[in-house]
Amino acid sequence: MFGAATAANAKAPDVGAIELYLGSLHVADLALACACSAGNATAWDFFVVHYRPELYRAARAIAGAACAREFADSLYAELFGLHESGEGGRRNSLFDYFHGRSKLGTWLRAVLAQRHVDEFRRARRTEPFEEIREERILPKAEGSLSAKNLPLDPERDKYLAILQTALTAVLEALDRRDRLRLAYYYADDLTLAEIGKLLGEHESTVSRKLERTRRHVRQQVEVALRCEKKFSEAQLLLCVEYARGEWPFDLTAALSGRD
Repeated sequence: MFGAATAANAKAPDVGAIELYLGSLHVADLALACACSAGNATAWDFFVVHYRPELYRAARAIAGAACAREFADSLYAELFGLHESGEGGRRNSLFDYFHGRSKLGTWLRAVLAQRHVDEFRRARRTEPFEEIREERILPKAEGSLSAKNLPLDPERDKYLAILQTALTAVLEALDRRDRLRLAYYYADDLTLAEIGKLLGEHESTVSRKLERTRRHVRQQVEVALRCEKKFSEAQLLLCVEYARGEWPFDLTAALSGRD
């Protein structure tokens, strides 16, 4: 009796609202995202051809020309799915979070922007407290020295030499195919598709494995500096800042064992 009354009092679905909602969806984009999430090779090829230029343009606008290529290509790994979990080892694809309420291109730009903000916040969390406090509180004097014309730290060469030793050791310890991907991408400036043809891999696989290798290298270098050299967080930051400047690190030589 109670169940019957409840069913009778339940509101019938608003057909007009449902039709309005369905009509607002970008169905073609949603279908493409679902197919890519499922690992459909044809859908993925279509996505790469039609959305790669848009991703590169957005990455340049968000992160600057210097790191736009790596920034955009790193997203492919997340879109294809970095990890496997659940029954049957299903991949967790970033496409699963696209619901068709906006255009796929608009959603991708928003994802890139959020990734850039996340990375900025992650970097800020590692900055020394005093440095953050002074930056936020003290106004910059007009005509103050920029990072480019500040006097060189006398310890700079020592820090870069230590960083180079650690990075070279980590690169040499990599699996041969991981070194090959890095060399093709950074030293030879090949595209994901070109690397895939050389290694017999789909470019989504190249992107995923490049991202995995980048994370591994970064983590292992930080471990070496923290544990072996007893570097503090401030010293790690100095290494990163110096490396971003004029650092004559020969990546080609470091990966010379690729063949």
